[in-house]
Amino acid sequence: MFVLGLPYAILHGGYLGLFLIIFAAVVCCYTGKILIACLYEENEDGILVRVRDSYVDIANACCAPRFPALGGHVVNVAQIIELVMTCILYVVVSGNLMYNSFPGLPVSQKAWSVLATVALLPCAFLKNLKSVSKFSLLCTIAHFIINVLVIAYCLSRARDWAWEKVKFYIDVKKFPISIGIIVFSYTSQIFLPSLEGNMQKPSEFHCMMDWTHISACVLKGLFALVAYLTWADATKEVITDNLPSTIRAVVNLFLVSKALLSYPLPFFAAVEVLEKSMFQGGGGRASLPNCYGPAGQLKSWGLGLRVALVVFTLLMAIFVPHFALLMGLTGSLTGASLCFLLPALFHLKLQWRKLLWHHVFFDVAIFVIGGICAISGFIHSVEGLIEAYRYNLHD
Repeated sequence: MFVLGLPYAILHGGYLGLFLIIFAAVVCCYTGKILIACLYEENEDGILVRVRDSYVDIANACCAPRFPALGGHVVNVAQIIELVMTCILYVVVSGNLMYNSFPGLPVSQKAWSVLATVALLPCAFLKNLKSVSKFSLLCTIAHFIINVLVIAYCLSRARDWAWEKVKFYIDVKKFPISIGIIVFSYTSQIFLPSLEGNMQKPSEFHCMMDWTHISACVLKGLFALVAYLTWADATKEVITDNLPSTIRAVVNLFLVSKALLSYPLPFFAAVEVLEKSMFQGGGGRASLPNCYGPAGQLKSWGLGLRVALVVFTLLMAIFVPHFALLMGLTGSLTGASLCFLLPALFHLKLQWRKLLWHHVFFDVAIFVIGGICAISGFIHSVEGLIEAYRYNLHD
């Protein structure tokens, strides 16, 4: 979904934005691999054995024995922020797309967001990933149709592409926001431990990471460049807003469908993290009572909390309706932490004795660069949100 914001990143970064799409793919591929390496330890026979199951387990191992649970709490908070912010973005983009598709109707963007949230309320009843996977399948079909329509229109205007508009310099104030957008489009680290653990052939994990990131890099780079060449300086935060009204209405309806179908996965993942960390920690670690009954049924107050989470995403979408800025903020705050900073730090901590000098160099470089990008992107995204909020007040 967030590929739609990549042409906006090229607008403020030019060729450096394209380079960053490639660089982010390489770094995220590497940090995904080292994160999985932290799940394993050598036994007495020198054979690698999987001794940890999740990102949280890795974090706890790094903070043990002095602060055994601190790392897990930090990762859980980052995961919840990332997942909830993703849900908020889906509501924001749904309201934005519907408002721009039907400007003649007396319905505001906030009202469209409310209608989208009403359609999302059944997500509170989701019990397992099997139901979520059905939504994801439909989401993939919608995504394919959207890409074909947008690229086809851009190619139809290939004669007018503005190659001279692609810059070699950057907008110092807005490019850090683009960094967050690009990083956020690659965030997958929180799902990798579970993915690798469920692979029929875990030995092929590295190969899978290489090919998925190469294909993602190529497709994202081409999409961003082609879309930017088509509209140049008129490129908007969500690229489909640049389409002619007739085509835009059709594409936006598919996009809204995709956003609504995409919402269940991060919502369900956020609910799982919250339930495991706060309501059913096991061994007396849970701070609140279990939200499930003896037969596994969801208690009424647990359902109420899920509904409250859906409503919370709506409220955030209403008060912060700026897609690119919100995406840049999330990518800078949690995306950089989960994809760059923490994997590099954990790898150095847990694998220090076995690392070669170039591995140490890569980890330290990624940590430093990731830290700079995260701080810069966070500051500029917050400044952008404050500026946009003030503009709305005076408008």
